[in-house]
Amino acid sequence: MIAWGCLLTASAQEKVLPLIQNVSAYESMSLNGDWNYIVDVQEEGYYDYRMNPTRWGFFVNAKPQKPEDLIEYDFDKSPTMTIPSDWNTQDERLFFYEGTVWFKKSFQAAPMNDCSTLLYFGAVNYDCHVWVNGKKAGHHVGGFTPFNFDITSLLREGENVVIVKVDNKRHAEDVPTQIFDWWNYGGITRDVKLVKVTPVYMEDYSLQLKKGEDKAKMRQIDFSVRLNKKEAGHKVTVSIPELKLVQQLTTNGQGTAETTLKVSAKKLQLWTPENPKLYKVQLSLNTSTYADEIGFRTIETRDKQILLNGKPIFLKGISIHNEKPCGGGRANSADDARTLLGWAKELGCNFVRLAHYPHHEEMVREAEKMGILVWSEIPVYWTIAWKNPKTLENARQQLTDMISRDHNRANVIIWSIANETPHSAERDAFLGNLAKLARSLDSTRLISMAMEVTGASNYVNRLNDNMNQYVDVVSFNQYIGWYRDVNDAPKMRWEIPYNKPVIISEFGGGARYGLHGEKNQRWTEEFQENLYKENLAMIDKIEGLSGTTPWILKDFRSPRRVLPGIQDYYNRKGLVSDKGEKKKAFFILRDWYKNK
Repeated sequence: MIAWGCLLTASAQEKVLPLIQNVSAYESMSLNGDWNYIVDVQEEGYYDYRMNPTRWGFFVNAKPQKPEDLIEYDFDKSPTMTIPSDWNTQDERLFFYEGTVWFKKSFQAAPMNDCSTLLYFGAVNYDCHVWVNGKKAGHHVGGFTPFNFDITSLLREGENVVIVKVDNKRHAEDVPTQIFDWWNYGGITRDVKLVKVTPVYMEDYSLQLKKGEDKAKMRQIDFSVRLNKKEAGHKVTVSIPELKLVQQLTTNGQGTAETTLKVSAKKLQLWTPENPKLYKVQLSLNTSTYADEIGFRTIETRDKQILLNGKPIFLKGISIHNEKPCGGGRANSADDARTLLGWAKELGCNFVRLAHYPHHEEMVREAEKMGILVWSEIPVYWTIAWKNPKTLENARQQLTDMISRDHNRANVIIWSIANETPHSAERDAFLGNLAKLARSLDSTRLISMAMEVTGASNYVNRLNDNMNQYVDVVSFNQYIGWYRDVNDAPKMRWEIPYNKPVIISEFGGGARYGLHGEKNQRWTEEFQENLYKENLAMIDKIEGLSGTTPWILKDFRSPRRVLPGIQDYYNRKGLVSDKGEKKKAFFILRDWYKNK
């Protein structure tokens, strides 16, 4: 049982609060470890036999008080599962399971004045209800973004119990929708922690280098802060000791404040893949102090070029799923991130596409330390319920939370709003709404999406997408050699009628590691190797090509990939096998990147 020292009697907020920025800067207590769990196929822990929500659900954590009491569940006698994790790889009975599982964790709390407690989840897939000591703390929908509840008033001195109902059933109106090409890992898949905050705390802050001053003698760093309460008069200090910058601000009636810090361009080291410089930043609010490490750079476009710190850059990338390096299972640790990103560095990458949803925070932060730029994406994937207002609301919330968590990470340069979506007026309105939201939340980065080439005719591929007006970078997926004969590659001509940089966001083909044969024999390493050779020669001819993120770094689990002896429920398009073995195509891409 875990002990925690913060208990007050403030009013409960039974809803998801705006996400706290830089949660690791706060005093916290991990709730990771062993949690009891109950598999609830028919959701009897939530509904009665008429499918009405019951007051006597599993969240009560009831115990018999008399010998004749009938209680048909017991968390304390149920098995345990390590959290964070996914249930699919933790319990072999749950490998294909989609439905409800309940989780329970106990911890100790002791009284402490002048603080509040947030219950923070890194991610839960997908629909999550949370109770503390039998009282509802909140509800969250979405499998890949963090969220937090204020549980201060729900705590009691002594033993406390958190119970979480997790449901990962797929629905057409969800984000992602009912069909997608990756494993639907269920569970509490990322860190859980109790976070101690003062009654007024910094809910969000931003520290960004101003664009358009690459040749100026003085550079400007914009700083803004938003408190969790709309209160004036709070003192906020921002300090970057290495640059000898310090400034104090006072919040206005909206609980916000902003300023501009000026520094000599000669003194400021810009973050680049070659020199991923991070500055220690100190922030204080009243008597509380917090720390962060932040890099400074600019990212923008000019015609068909991407400019990092005012200079053209070619993005040598690879796509990655948030799956453990060896075998299946949801990746959730810094070690997982370092292994995956280490393979990307071996390829010669300076860029990764984190597909098709926000990856765990350590993935982004480790990439930042290693000098790897990031494309971050929300799971608006394939055929979304474009006309459903709740689906749009869900997508907007996931986009907001993705940007809220990572907008101070220097390596994140692209917010992606979709992947391979079919064209329609409803789709254009939906995605246009997301693009405008992303730009309103963060105007310092580029916006893109993975489009489809829909104008193919013989050996001419024409990109024609109404979303071109919303994106800064034109990105598209193409699979010549896999869904079309690889011999067509030398004949292909590409027409991209937009004066914007181009990224080939996906290309590739599958191979079973260790399976060898002729280059025209599908599933062999030689087939994949030849596919990469032909594709790289083809895309080299595309005007305005500014980067590629081939599909994909590592084989990953997918229920759509059923071929026995070859796929075995893995998508085999990885350049690295599910056991960490490098295929022949890995070295083809590595050599191509050496010359870019």
